[in-house]
Amino acid sequence: MTFFTGKGDVGTTKLFDSESGVRVSKSSPIFECLGQLDELNGVVGWCKVACEDFTVDSVPAREILLDVQNHLFTIQAEVAGAPKSIPQDDVDQMSALIKRIEDSLPPVTSFLIAGGTELSARLDIARAISRRAERRLVTLHESGERIVSSGSRAYANRLSSLLYALTRLENNVAGIEETPPTYTS
Repeated sequence: MTFFTGKGDVGTTKLFDSESGVRVSKSSPIFECLGQLDELNGVVGWCKVACEDFTVDSVPAREILLDVQNHLFTIQAEVAGAPKSIPQDDVDQMSALIKRIEDSLPPVTSFLIAGGTELSARLDIARAISRRAERRLVTLHESGERIVSSGSRAYANRLSSLLYALTRLENNVAGIEETPPTYTS
């Protein structure tokens, strides 16, 4: 396997469901969406390597983030035209995990300033990128260029909440006090 073929040098490439020989412009909204999902997956990996002993319900956070990465690959495959999608049961499991984390933390009463620990800052960046990736996914779906399953769209929507919950949990475990913004005049 080579790292490049040179065929994309003119700005086109193939998708999973491309008909024989048909190439698609890299300016397609499909590739903008794939790029955002790829960026998110990379940042989630960056978070994963910083987890050390961080656990959620005795489950290593590394395992949770690896699961997220695998789900992101599934969404990327779906966007690229493969017959893949996220089952609603996976969305429900993520929702339950978010609820368990949320129930273990003080209620949120305002926006919070990012940072606290290295990991919480990384998770907050991942949260922001996940929102952007979700917007691209929804834009792609609404354009009609690629229909994205409801399970994959729901998973993308829920992911920013999971990353926010993990951010808050990491700060809480580390004894970091959450700080609301002071809003300058």
